[in-house]
Amino acid sequence: MDKKTKNILGYAFWTVVAGILIWFCLRAVDWTQFGAAMQECRWSFVVLSMLLGAVVFYIRGLRWKMLLEPFDPSTSAITTFNAYNICMAVNLVLPRAGEVVKLGYVVKHSAVGADGKRLLSFDKALGTLLVERVWDALVTLSMAAVLLVVKWADFGPYLQELLSGIGIGRGLWWALGGLALGASAFLFLAWKFRLKGGVWGKVWGFLAGIGHGLLSFRQMKRAWLFFLYTGLIWFIYWIMSASIVWALQDVPEFAGLDMADSFFLMIAGSISSVVPVPGGFGAYHGVVAGSLHSIWKMPVSTGMVYATLNHESQVLTQAICGLASYIHESFFRRNK
Repeated sequence: MDKKTKNILGYAFWTVVAGILIWFCLRAVDWTQFGAAMQECRWSFVVLSMLLGAVVFYIRGLRWKMLLEPFDPSTSAITTFNAYNICMAVNLVLPRAGEVVKLGYVVKHSAVGADGKRLLSFDKALGTLLVERVWDALVTLSMAAVLLVVKWADFGPYLQELLSGIGIGRGLWWALGGLALGASAFLFLAWKFRLKGGVWGKVWGFLAGIGHGLLSFRQMKRAWLFFLYTGLIWFIYWIMSASIVWALQDVPEFAGLDMADSFFLMIAGSISSVVPVPGGFGAYHGVVAGSLHSIWKMPVSTGMVYATLNHESQVLTQAICGLASYIHESFFRRNK
Protein backbone atom coordinates (compact mmCIF):
# COMPACT_ATOMS: atom_id res chain seq x y z
CA MET A 1 0.00 0.00 0.00
CA ASP A 2 1.53 3.32 -1.07
CA LYS A 3 1.65 6.47 1.05
CA LYS A 4 -1.10 8.24 -0.89
CA THR A 5 -3.52 5.35 -0.36
CA LYS A 6 -2.70 5.25 3.35
CA ASN A 7 -3.37 8.98 3.65
CA ILE A 8 -6.71 8.63 1.87
CA LEU A 9 -7.75 5.71 4.08
CA GLY A 10 -6.62 7.56 7.21
CA TYR A 11 -8.60 10.64 6.24
CA ALA A 12 -11.66 8.52 5.41
CA PHE A 13 -11.41 6.73 8.77
CA TRP A 14 -11.27 9.93 10.83
CA THR A 15 -14.03 11.49 8.75
CA VAL A 16 -16.25 8.52 9.62
CA VAL A 17 -15.26 8.90 13.29
CA ALA A 18 -16.19 12.59 13.14
CA GLY A 19 -19.55 11.68 11.60
CA ILE A 20 -20.24 9.13 14.33
CA LEU A 21 -19.30 11.63 17.06
CA ILE A 22 -21.56 14.28 15.53
CA TRP A 23 -24.42 11.77 15.31
CA PHE A 24 -23.99 10.85 19.00
CA CYS A 25 -23.98 14.53 19.92
CA LEU A 26 -27.03 15.46 17.84
CA ARG A 27 -29.26 12.50 18.59
CA ALA A 28 -30.00 13.83 22.11
CA VAL A 29 -30.66 17.39 20.97
CA ASP A 30 -34.11 18.85 21.45
CA TRP A 31 -34.19 21.19 18.48
CA THR A 32 -36.94 23.31 20.03
CA GLN A 33 -34.72 24.05 23.03
CA PHE A 34 -31.73 24.52 20.74
CA GLY A 35 -33.56 27.05 18.56
CA ALA A 36 -34.95 28.93 21.55
CA ALA A 37 -31.46 29.34 23.05
CA MET A 38 -30.06 30.47 19.68
CA GLN A 39 -32.69 33.19 19.49
CA GLU A 40 -31.46 34.58 22.81
CA CYS A 41 -27.88 34.84 21.58
CA ARG A 42 -26.09 38.20 21.68
CA TRP A 43 -24.25 37.94 18.38
CA SER A 44 -21.93 40.87 19.05
CA PHE A 45 -20.04 38.72 21.57
CA VAL A 46 -19.71 35.93 18.99
CA VAL A 47 -18.16 38.44 16.57
CA LEU A 48 -15.83 39.56 19.37
CA SER A 49 -14.69 35.97 19.84
CA MET A 50 -14.01 35.65 16.11
CA LEU A 51 -11.95 38.86 16.02
CA LEU A 52 -9.94 37.69 19.01
CA GLY A 53 -9.32 34.39 17.21
CA ALA A 54 -7.70 36.27 14.31
CA VAL A 55 -5.59 38.25 16.80
CA VAL A 56 -4.35 34.98 18.34
CA PHE A 57 -3.17 33.77 14.92
CA TYR A 58 -1.14 36.96 14.50
CA ILE A 59 0.41 36.75 17.99
CA ARG A 60 1.24 33.08 17.41
CA GLY A 61 2.97 34.14 14.21
CA LEU A 62 5.01 36.76 16.09
CA ARG A 63 6.02 34.20 18.71
CA TRP A 64 7.09 31.66 16.10
CA LYS A 65 9.02 34.36 14.24
CA MET A 66 11.20 34.80 17.34
CA LEU A 67 12.17 31.11 17.21
CA LEU A 68 12.92 31.21 13.48
CA GLU A 69 15.03 34.37 13.52
CA PRO A 70 18.25 32.72 14.80
CA PHE A 71 18.31 30.71 11.55
CA ASP A 72 16.89 33.31 9.18
CA PRO A 73 16.77 36.91 10.47
CA SER A 74 14.82 37.94 7.37
CA THR A 75 11.74 35.96 8.45
CA SER A 76 8.83 38.41 8.43
CA ALA A 77 5.69 38.60 10.55
CA ILE A 78 3.49 38.34 7.45
CA THR A 79 5.21 35.04 6.55
CA THR A 80 4.53 33.41 9.91
CA PHE A 81 1.01 34.92 10.07
CA ASN A 82 0.11 33.54 6.64
CA ALA A 83 1.68 30.20 7.58
CA TYR A 84 -0.58 29.89 10.63
CA ASN A 85 -3.69 30.93 8.74
CA ILE A 86 -3.12 28.50 5.88
CA CYS A 87 -2.24 25.74 8.37
CA MET A 88 -5.51 26.15 10.27
CA ALA A 89 -7.54 26.18 7.05
CA VAL A 90 -5.87 22.97 5.82
CA ASN A 91 -6.43 21.29 9.19
CA LEU A 92 -10.18 21.82 8.77
CA VAL A 93 -10.06 19.31 5.91
CA LEU A 94 -6.98 17.19 6.64
CA PRO A 95 -6.17 16.89 10.36
CA ARG A 96 -2.48 17.53 11.17
CA ALA A 97 -1.62 18.02 7.47
CA GLY A 98 -1.66 21.76 8.02
CA GLU A 99 1.47 21.49 10.18
CA VAL A 100 3.44 20.11 7.22
CA VAL A 101 2.06 22.85 4.96
CA LYS A 102 3.01 25.49 7.54
CA LEU A 103 6.59 24.27 7.78
CA GLY A 104 6.93 24.06 4.02
CA TYR A 105 5.59 27.60 3.68
CA VAL A 106 8.17 29.23 5.96
CA VAL A 107 11.00 27.21 4.41
CA LYS A 108 9.87 28.33 0.95
CA HIS A 109 10.02 31.98 2.04
CA SER A 110 13.37 31.62 3.78
CA ALA A 111 16.32 33.59 2.42
CA VAL A 112 19.04 31.88 0.38
CA GLY A 113 22.55 31.73 1.86
CA ALA A 114 25.92 32.11 0.16
CA ASP A 115 25.98 28.36 -0.51
CA GLY A 116 22.74 28.58 -2.50
CA LYS A 117 20.71 26.77 0.16
CA ARG A 118 17.81 28.05 2.23
CA LEU A 119 18.89 29.44 5.58
CA LEU A 120 15.93 27.68 7.17
CA SER A 121 15.61 23.94 6.60
CA PHE A 122 12.53 21.79 7.22
CA ASP A 123 14.08 19.96 10.17
CA LYS A 124 15.09 23.18 11.94
CA ALA A 125 11.64 24.65 11.39
CA LEU A 126 10.14 21.44 12.81
CA GLY A 127 12.30 21.84 15.92
CA THR A 128 10.97 25.35 16.52
CA LEU A 129 7.42 24.05 16.08
CA LEU A 130 8.08 21.42 18.74
CA VAL A 131 9.29 24.18 21.10
CA GLU A 132 5.93 25.89 20.69
CA ARG A 133 4.04 22.68 21.31
CA VAL A 134 6.01 21.94 24.48
CA TRP A 135 5.41 25.40 25.93
CA ASP A 136 1.70 25.35 25.07
CA ALA A 137 1.36 21.92 26.69
CA LEU A 138 3.15 23.14 29.83
CA VAL A 139 0.94 26.22 30.05
CA THR A 140 -2.24 24.16 29.56
CA LEU A 141 -1.24 21.65 32.25
CA SER A 142 -0.26 24.45 34.64
CA MET A 143 -3.56 26.27 34.16
CA ALA A 144 -5.53 23.05 34.59
CA ALA A 145 -3.62 22.26 37.78
CA VAL A 146 -4.31 25.70 39.27
CA LEU A 147 -7.99 25.48 38.36
CA LEU A 148 -8.38 22.02 39.86
CA VAL A 149 -6.64 23.03 43.09
CA VAL A 150 -8.93 26.03 43.47
CA LYS A 151 -12.18 24.36 42.37
CA TRP A 152 -11.55 20.63 42.69
CA ALA A 153 -14.98 19.93 44.17
CA ASP A 154 -16.64 21.31 41.03
CA PHE A 155 -14.38 20.11 38.25
CA GLY A 156 -12.08 17.37 39.55
CA PRO A 157 -14.36 14.32 39.40
CA TYR A 158 -15.65 15.16 35.93
CA LEU A 159 -12.16 15.79 34.53
CA GLN A 160 -11.01 12.42 35.87
CA GLU A 161 -13.99 10.76 34.20
CA LEU A 162 -13.32 12.65 30.95
CA LEU A 163 -9.65 11.67 30.79
CA SER A 164 -10.51 8.06 31.50
CA GLY A 165 -13.20 8.12 28.81
CA ILE A 166 -10.79 9.18 26.06
CA GLY A 167 -8.15 6.66 27.07
CA ILE A 168 -5.83 8.74 29.26
CA GLY A 169 -5.56 6.13 31.94
CA ARG A 170 -3.15 3.46 33.07
CA GLY A 171 -3.12 1.66 29.72
CA LEU A 172 -2.16 4.79 27.84
CA TRP A 173 0.68 5.59 30.25
CA TRP A 174 2.11 2.10 29.68
CA ALA A 175 1.86 2.69 25.93
CA LEU A 176 3.59 6.07 26.24
CA GLY A 177 6.33 4.47 28.34
CA GLY A 178 6.92 1.85 25.66
CA LEU A 179 6.96 4.53 22.98
CA ALA A 180 9.53 6.56 24.94
CA LEU A 181 11.71 3.47 25.36
CA GLY A 182 11.53 2.70 21.64
CA ALA A 183 12.33 6.31 20.73
CA SER A 184 15.35 6.26 23.04
CA ALA A 185 16.64 3.08 21.42
CA PHE A 186 16.16 4.59 17.96
CA LEU A 187 18.08 7.74 18.95
CA PHE A 188 20.92 5.64 20.35
CA LEU A 189 21.21 3.61 17.13
CA ALA A 190 21.16 6.77 15.00
CA TRP A 191 23.96 8.27 17.12
CA LYS A 192 25.93 5.01 17.21
CA PHE A 193 26.03 4.60 13.42
CA ARG A 194 25.96 8.29 12.41
CA LEU A 195 29.51 8.27 11.07
CA LYS A 196 28.91 5.33 8.75
CA GLY A 197 26.76 7.40 6.42
CA GLY A 198 23.91 5.84 4.50
CA VAL A 199 20.43 5.80 6.02
CA TRP A 200 21.61 6.23 9.61
CA GLY A 201 23.74 9.20 8.63
CA LYS A 202 20.76 10.91 7.00
CA VAL A 203 18.53 10.08 9.96
CA TRP A 204 21.03 11.55 12.42
CA GLY A 205 21.41 14.65 10.24
CA PHE A 206 17.65 15.16 10.27
CA LEU A 207 17.44 14.62 14.03
CA ALA A 208 20.34 17.02 14.58
CA GLY A 209 18.44 19.65 12.57
CA ILE A 210 15.42 19.20 14.85
CA GLY A 211 17.75 19.55 17.83
CA HIS A 212 19.06 22.84 16.48
CA GLY A 213 15.47 24.02 16.13
CA LEU A 214 14.69 23.07 19.72
CA LEU A 215 17.74 24.94 20.94
CA SER A 216 16.63 28.06 19.06
CA PHE A 217 14.80 28.98 22.26
CA ARG A 218 18.18 29.60 23.92
CA GLN A 219 19.27 31.92 21.09
CA MET A 220 16.38 34.36 21.32
CA LYS A 221 17.45 37.91 22.08
CA ARG A 222 14.29 38.83 24.01
CA ALA A 223 13.10 35.69 25.77
CA TRP A 224 10.77 37.72 27.99
CA LEU A 225 8.77 38.66 24.90
CA PHE A 226 8.27 34.97 24.07
CA PHE A 227 6.76 34.42 27.52
CA LEU A 228 4.64 37.55 27.16
CA TYR A 229 3.25 36.33 23.84
CA THR A 230 2.54 32.90 25.34
CA GLY A 231 0.65 34.37 28.29
CA LEU A 232 -1.26 36.74 26.02
CA ILE A 233 -2.29 33.91 23.68
CA TRP A 234 -3.87 31.89 26.48
CA PHE A 235 -5.43 34.92 28.10
CA ILE A 236 -7.17 35.70 24.81
CA TYR A 237 -8.34 32.08 24.54
CA TRP A 238 -9.90 32.52 27.97
CA ILE A 239 -11.69 35.72 26.91
CA MET A 240 -12.89 33.96 23.74
CA SER A 241 -14.44 31.21 25.86
CA ALA A 242 -16.02 33.80 28.15
CA SER A 243 -17.34 35.76 25.15
CA ILE A 244 -19.56 32.85 24.15
CA VAL A 245 -20.80 32.58 27.74
CA TRP A 246 -21.59 36.32 27.65
CA ALA A 247 -23.35 35.83 24.33
CA LEU A 248 -25.72 33.39 26.07
CA GLN A 249 -26.33 35.38 29.28
CA ASP A 250 -30.02 35.72 28.38
CA VAL A 251 -30.34 31.92 28.45
CA PRO A 252 -31.20 31.03 32.09
CA GLU A 253 -28.77 28.08 32.28
CA PHE A 254 -25.81 30.32 31.42
CA ALA A 255 -26.72 33.28 33.63
CA GLY A 256 -24.75 31.96 36.61
CA LEU A 257 -21.54 30.96 34.80
CA ASP A 258 -18.49 33.05 35.69
CA MET A 259 -14.90 33.49 34.45
CA ALA A 260 -13.69 30.37 36.30
CA ASP A 261 -16.36 28.32 34.52
CA SER A 262 -15.30 29.81 31.18
CA PHE A 263 -11.72 28.87 32.04
CA PHE A 264 -12.73 25.25 32.65
CA LEU A 265 -14.63 25.11 29.36
CA MET A 266 -11.50 26.33 27.59
CA ILE A 267 -9.44 23.54 29.19
CA ALA A 268 -12.09 20.91 28.40
CA GLY A 269 -12.18 22.05 24.78
CA SER A 270 -8.39 21.76 24.59
CA ILE A 271 -8.56 18.14 25.74
CA SER A 272 -10.88 17.30 22.83
CA SER A 273 -8.09 18.17 20.37
CA VAL A 274 -6.36 14.84 21.05
CA VAL A 275 -8.95 13.22 18.74
CA PRO A 276 -7.63 13.98 15.21
CA VAL A 277 -10.98 14.33 13.42
CA PRO A 278 -11.31 16.88 10.59
CA GLY A 279 -11.76 20.36 12.09
CA GLY A 280 -12.46 18.92 15.55
CA PHE A 281 -16.09 18.31 14.54
CA GLY A 282 -17.94 16.05 16.94
CA ALA A 283 -15.10 15.62 19.45
CA TYR A 284 -15.25 19.23 20.68
CA HIS A 285 -19.05 19.26 20.78
CA GLY A 286 -19.21 16.01 22.72
CA VAL A 287 -16.64 17.01 25.34
CA VAL A 288 -17.91 20.54 25.93
CA ALA A 289 -21.64 19.76 25.82
CA GLY A 290 -20.93 16.77 28.07
CA SER A 291 -19.10 19.01 30.52
CA LEU A 292 -22.00 21.44 30.70
CA HIS A 293 -24.45 18.58 31.21
CA SER A 294 -22.42 16.67 33.82
CA ILE A 295 -21.28 19.62 35.95
CA TRP A 296 -24.01 22.23 35.54
CA LYS A 297 -26.83 19.79 34.72
CA MET A 298 -27.69 21.69 31.55
CA PRO A 299 -29.85 20.00 28.94
CA VAL A 300 -27.69 18.57 26.17
CA SER A 301 -29.54 20.80 23.70
CA THR A 302 -28.51 23.95 25.57
CA GLY A 303 -24.93 22.77 25.98
CA MET A 304 -24.75 22.12 22.25
CA VAL A 305 -25.63 25.77 21.65
CA TYR A 306 -22.45 26.87 23.44
CA ALA A 307 -20.34 24.20 21.72
CA THR A 308 -21.76 25.06 18.30
CA LEU A 309 -21.33 28.82 18.67
CA ASN A 310 -17.79 28.51 19.99
CA HIS A 311 -16.57 25.88 17.55
CA GLU A 312 -18.29 26.96 14.36
CA SER A 313 -17.45 30.65 14.87
CA GLN A 314 -13.77 29.72 15.10
CA VAL A 315 -14.03 27.38 12.12
CA LEU A 316 -15.42 30.33 10.16
CA THR A 317 -12.58 32.54 11.43
CA GLN A 318 -9.99 29.97 10.36
CA ALA A 319 -11.56 29.63 6.92
CA ILE A 320 -11.71 33.41 6.39
CA CYS A 321 -8.14 33.99 7.60
CA GLY A 322 -6.85 31.05 5.57
CA LEU A 323 -8.54 32.32 2.43
CA ALA A 324 -7.22 35.84 3.00
CA SER A 325 -3.66 34.56 3.43
CA TYR A 326 -3.97 32.34 0.35
CA ILE A 327 -5.15 35.31 -1.72
CA HIS A 328 -2.32 37.45 -0.33
CA GLU A 329 0.21 34.77 -1.21
CA SER A 330 -1.20 34.08 -4.65
CA PHE A 331 -1.81 37.60 -5.94
CA PHE A 332 0.56 39.87 -3.99
CA ARG A 333 3.66 38.11 -2.68
CA ARG A 334 4.05 35.82 -5.68
CA ASN A 335 4.17 38.78 -8.03
CA LYS A 336 6.97 40.50 -6.15
